[in-house]
Amino acid sequence: MIEPDTVKLLRECDAGIKMGTSSIEDVIDRVSSSELRDELDRCKREHDKLRTECTDLLNEFHDEGKEPNPMAKGMSWMKTNMKMAVDASDETIADLMTDGCNMGVKSLNKYLNQYKAADERSKDITKRLINLEGELAQNLRAFL
Repeated sequence: MIEPDTVKLLRECDAGIKMGTSSIEDVIDRVSSSELRDELDRCKREHDKLRTECTDLLNEFHDEGKEPNPMAKGMSWMKTNMKMAVDASDETIADLMTDGCNMGVKSLNKYLNQYKAADERSKDITKRLINLEGELAQNLRAFL
């Protein structure tokens, strides 16, 4: 049965997109480098596009999506603010964002493997989100 795996995979993408967008929003105003700010802004716009696609598909299945895990979101917020209190540099921001991207890539690959019966559209969104997160992590290396 395709539908349950499709909806579950889309929900995880929705939560991941929301988490990524929120993480970017948490740090972008603290960035000094215009190049880093542009990279984060570009990635946020791409997340927004994927979120629209994901939401449209979830709507087809009459599903409202999923919010990020409150514990994960709280821990991320706390880690960000603690590290930024000690060192509010672009290097710290790049480090935090790289960690988040790596966790996102790992989780999304796990869900892609877990929900094998998901339809191709949801798998495509997941793969594009994985690529977006991986690309951001790679582009942030210049700021580490």
